[in-house]
Amino acid sequence: MAEGEQLISLDYEVFGKVQGVFFRKYTQAQGGRLGLVGWVQNTDTETVRGQIQGSASKVREMQEWLQTKGSPKSKISKAEFQNERRIPQLEHRTFTVRK
Repeated sequence: MAEGEQLISLDYEVFGKVQGVFFRKYTQAQGGRLGLVGWVQNTDTETVRGQIQGSASKVREMQEWLQTKGSPKSKISKAEFQNERRIPQLEHRTFTVRK
């Protein structure tokens, strides 16, 4: 992480064909590649939701990935982001898949 770069936390929900296509696994891997922490889980309404934390620039990269790429077999119709906030330190140790 760049010296002095702000840490942020952001909640997300992704809509479309995002369950049964390894979306959580790919999200966890992408978060790890970017050096982010947080979590991802399926919802009862067939969306995927979670939280990402890390440097603002890397969180923005992850936002773009969640909106446009996802897993190879997913079809993303939209992604919503909310509760963005600055944080003094990371609140998670790793990027986990929640059941």
